[in-house]
Amino acid sequence: MQRSFTILYTSLLGMCLGSSASFPSNINIGGLFPTESHEYEVFRFALSHHQDIPKLVPQVDMVKMGNSFSMTYAFCSQFSKGVYAIIGLYDRKTVNMLMSFCGALHVCFVTPSFPIETANQFVIQLRPELQDALVGVIEHYGWNKFVYMYSSDSGLSVLQKVLDTAAERNWLVTSVNVETMTEASFLKVFQDLDKRKEGQIIIDCETERLTGILKKIVEQGKNAKSYHYILANLGFLDIDLTDLRKGGANITGFQLVNNSEPSINRVVQQWLEFDNKDSKVPKSSLKYTGALTYDGVKVMSTAFQNLRRQRIDISRRGNAGECLANPPAPWGQGIDIQRALQQVRIDGLTGHIQFNEKGRRTNYTVSVMELAPSGPKKVGYWNEDEKYVTTASFTRGSNDTYGLQNRTYIVTTILESPYVMLKKNHEQLTGNDKYEGYIVELAAEIAKHVGYQYKLKIVSDGKYGARDPDTKMWNGMVGELVYGKADVAVAPLTITLVREEVIDFSKPFMSLGISIMIKKPTKSKPGVFSFLDPLAYEIWMCIVFAYIGVSVVLFLVSRFSPYEWHSEDYEEGAEPQSPTQASASNGLQQGQTSTQQTVAQQSPEQTNEFGIFNSLWFSLGAFMQQGCDISPRSLSGRIVGGVWWFFTLIIISSYTANLAAFLTVERMVSPIESAEDLAKQTEIAYGTLDAGSTKEFFRRSKIAVFEKMWSYMKAADPSVFVKTTDEGVMRVRKSKGKYAYLLESTMNEYIEQRKPCDTMKVGGNLDSKGYGIATPKGSPLRNPVNLAVLKLNEQGLLDKLKNKWWYDKGECGSGGGDSKDKTSALSLSNVAGVFYILIGGLGLAMLVALVEFCYKSRTESRRMKQSINDAMRCSTLTRMSGNGSGGENGRILTHDFPKTVQTLPCMSHTASMGLGASGI
Repeated sequence: MQRSFTILYTSLLGMCLGSSASFPSNINIGGLFPTESHEYEVFRFALSHHQDIPKLVPQVDMVKMGNSFSMTYAFCSQFSKGVYAIIGLYDRKTVNMLMSFCGALHVCFVTPSFPIETANQFVIQLRPELQDALVGVIEHYGWNKFVYMYSSDSGLSVLQKVLDTAAERNWLVTSVNVETMTEASFLKVFQDLDKRKEGQIIIDCETERLTGILKKIVEQGKNAKSYHYILANLGFLDIDLTDLRKGGANITGFQLVNNSEPSINRVVQQWLEFDNKDSKVPKSSLKYTGALTYDGVKVMSTAFQNLRRQRIDISRRGNAGECLANPPAPWGQGIDIQRALQQVRIDGLTGHIQFNEKGRRTNYTVSVMELAPSGPKKVGYWNEDEKYVTTASFTRGSNDTYGLQNRTYIVTTILESPYVMLKKNHEQLTGNDKYEGYIVELAAEIAKHVGYQYKLKIVSDGKYGARDPDTKMWNGMVGELVYGKADVAVAPLTITLVREEVIDFSKPFMSLGISIMIKKPTKSKPGVFSFLDPLAYEIWMCIVFAYIGVSVVLFLVSRFSPYEWHSEDYEEGAEPQSPTQASASNGLQQGQTSTQQTVAQQSPEQTNEFGIFNSLWFSLGAFMQQGCDISPRSLSGRIVGGVWWFFTLIIISSYTANLAAFLTVERMVSPIESAEDLAKQTEIAYGTLDAGSTKEFFRRSKIAVFEKMWSYMKAADPSVFVKTTDEGVMRVRKSKGKYAYLLESTMNEYIEQRKPCDTMKVGGNLDSKGYGIATPKGSPLRNPVNLAVLKLNEQGLLDKLKNKWWYDKGECGSGGGDSKDKTSALSLSNVAGVFYILIGGLGLAMLVALVEFCYKSRTESRRMKQSINDAMRCSTLTRMSGNGSGGENGRILTHDFPKTVQTLPCMSHTASMGLGASGI
């Protein structure tokens, strides 16, 4: 009995020892990882989780990726140490070398690197192929034209699959290699897309390179809503998409690791705690390549456990250390390990793990993700059986109204009076309460109608927005919208074509045009003869010539017309007898009676009242609206008088109508009246706001005048462009009329109403445009904001706001200046010329009278044979004593003294008085 028990124990012990001898308890596995790589850290973490027998013992070499010599040396070193399998990474430069060694030596290479097309069965590829899933998503979105940006570092298998499918289905694919792409070519790709109004782009790169490309996309402002990116990468959640989300771009990608699974989430948490107790730097999250590495260790552990259970001999025999032997000596047990690895069926961090006969993943599922406003959301999945399947958890169509009322929008604007201004006590206020103005109230009204919360943010660079011609980058408020720094721009932002290409505008809330601002000229003081201003100089000259011409014509027709001649008798026009004749002696009376009888027998004398002086006097009296004591008798003379009266009626009426305006308004003489005036001269400089729509208008204009103005502004030194509108206004005010500023008419009108009231708008608007509210391309706010603007316009609120901030708060009166100047009473300077003419006329009359007196006295002294002094004294005494009689109708009746009387000495004062009385 005891002998039997001993034999049985010996047999069992022999069986156990035999089994142990055929399969080792420790399995040496090699590792080829870059220095301090994420995959190596996960490899260590995975080994700590798989301590079952047989235990995996690592033989790790840190290698330089892309260095074939380093990779060869490490591979041969590990092979010489007797490793059973190797896990590690490769790249484009070393993949062929590794494939060659593995195939020749029958050493299995388990890798999380990008999958490749190879017939080498000893390469176990942990990463699933993405090309079929990518084609399924492209078909789901219905793309037929798109750009495919790829990196040859990760192979070309996905690109080849996409191009083959494109050839079958007539897709238009533009492929771009990001490795050879320069900054200029990168910009050109997006410029071509903008011209074609397309925005479908696929990016196929490893995570590190993909992060750099996405950063560049954000810098160039290509993360707007009009763009849709598909990231051909299995780590959608590994990528920082915060900046892309701000711009509202549509982002689709793939996710291999399902972090929502409790078992996976538990492993991820353990990873974060692994070997990190004393570290002050938080560990990075588990990336999908790390998850593949973890699954690779699990696959190897499972395979060797299966080999142990199957009691398969995998001991190293033969030439195990010569990897460079010629001919190569393959390891005989390598086939068994390769089969065991391919037959593994487990669930890992990357889902179901299964390989086909070529060592590639099969029967796997990839989640399809989209970037929602709240973050990444799963929108579907893809597998080999069902292909692409859409889930109902989130759809892109719901993005239009997602969270509209549940978030605070950033509203970018610019400090510009009267649109946005800081309150006087703004330092004591916070948020939107610090600001006031037209735009502040408009933004509040729109937010109230749309129903969202907002925060006003002043644009950092103080610009409206223009594209830099060198860098192609947008600045100002447009740049903040394009690059996702703001959600809405409520500001005096002009709607232009180049801006509309990158952002969306609402209907205009204000119409305007480019206008010219100049310093208000000094009011011209009225001249001494300002009463002549109602009629031009040429008209006054014509009136003078007309006056002379009419007088001459009247004189001529009066001479030729027989009806202007008439006989002169005592009853109608004969001069009465002089007083001296009445006191003559009877002898004299008889002689005179004889003379009168002789004259009466002769024919009467013919006279004509319209001599040249009377004609001038008649014309002057008619022109002055005063009339005259004589008038034409002939039909021809009356025709001349009639047309002259009609002429003077129109002239005097026109003069009177304009006289009030010219006397009561102090006129301003403006050196510039239009854009043509500016373009013709170079004395007055002119410019626009830098980086604004006005500058862009002149730069793009094809009108000759504006092209000439743009050439001048571009070449002017010093520069005529200003950074802000306030700077432009100050330059106008300080230039003493030597600088004109081109700006929107609304701002021009506002500044004209502000003190010191020294600017003015001249000429009409150069163009017609409007201000609009801007949103990023495809923003969900576009339609609600547009409807709100239309509603406010129909309610009249927009006009009400403009009147409030432009005119009700104006400081210069309704006319842009001091209104009391226009209604003030006439000053002496306004009518001084009239007084000068009056005084001059009186003085001239006195001078003429003195000349006439002297001339008459000289004539009398000669006739009376007296000295001139006696004649002047006699004439003076006669005129001062009232001697002589006045005539009628302005005519003076003179006395004819008889020759006998004329020879008498000058009569005494008493005699003169007597003669005067008897003459009456």
